[in-house]
Amino acid sequence: MKAVVYRRHGGPEVLELSERAVADPGPGEVRVRVVVSAVNPTDWKARSGLRAEPGAEIPETVPNQDGAGVVDAVGPDVDGFAPGDRVWLIIAGAYGPASGTAQEYTVLPAAKVVRLPDGAGFDEGAGLGIPALTAHRALTVAEDGPSRLSPGALAGRTVLVSGGAGAVGNAAVQLARWAGATVIATVSSAEKEALARAAGAQHVLRYPDPSLGTRIRSIAPDGVDLVVEVAMGVNAKLHTEVLRPRGTVATYGDDRGTGTISLDFGTNLWLNARYQFLVLYTVGEDKLRAGAEDITAAMADGALRLGEDRGVPVHRFPLAETAKAHAASEDGITGKVLIDVGPAD
Repeated sequence: MKAVVYRRHGGPEVLELSERAVADPGPGEVRVRVVVSAVNPTDWKARSGLRAEPGAEIPETVPNQDGAGVVDAVGPDVDGFAPGDRVWLIIAGAYGPASGTAQEYTVLPAAKVVRLPDGAGFDEGAGLGIPALTAHRALTVAEDGPSRLSPGALAGRTVLVSGGAGAVGNAAVQLARWAGATVIATVSSAEKEALARAAGAQHVLRYPDPSLGTRIRSIAPDGVDLVVEVAMGVNAKLHTEVLRPRGTVATYGDDRGTGTISLDFGTNLWLNARYQFLVLYTVGEDKLRAGAEDITAAMADGALRLGEDRGVPVHRFPLAETAKAHAASEDGITGKVLIDVGPAD
């Protein structure tokens, strides 16, 4: 089968198209014929060697965590899946260096495979994995909030989504609206404002703006219940201006920051503010499964989709141009980068 691999850390040029043997699924495993693979920042950061020891030798690695396709074979002791089932995958590449989705077939534990609902395409299955799982976690960590999402679960609550035109931001807007929240999104340009509104945000504000906190308070006089934050350090002061007492900041990024965050102790103390840092790799299997179930329900309802009409422009590449796909994501292209791996039928 065709597979993209890298054998050393580096730029997109280390990715190469090669031939690999198709593996058989073992006990509890499922083999999936990949139709669409997606690129996330975590993929090119892993490829570049972020957090790896300098000069470390690495096994031949297939990149990309997210993907969707069709069950091709099931191993012993697998219930609930059969060849022909349409599925999406939960951080596939975390299972091992050979399990990434930039290849025609991947073998994964059944727990990492989720049935794709009718009406949702392979693009949604691949493109909404990590962003939607991250957004789901962010929306379910508040002290006074729900631990699961469903229609009405966030009714009466106001959610501030920082970077509402980004992949996680877009998923957070769509999921929060599905769950009944009032959503305020912040963006940096008119183009991104249009994308955040297409995702469903009722209020979209531009930054930088020294009066941003005042403008948010004019929409939410009692303060926002929850902030989904991509730029933790830059927006730390803003949080204290707009959070309601016992409000929560769920942060997954420090864009434009230094990697070190300063918090005003007294203001946060009197707010009883909660800060939740989150990354999917250590969040726990129970949280991943809960998120996958709710995301699948939102897709089934038509509430979670890709495409410019939902605020997510799609950029497609063939498998042989995976290096270009990684470069596009790394260069900060707006929208979702997808790789066409195999036929849908």
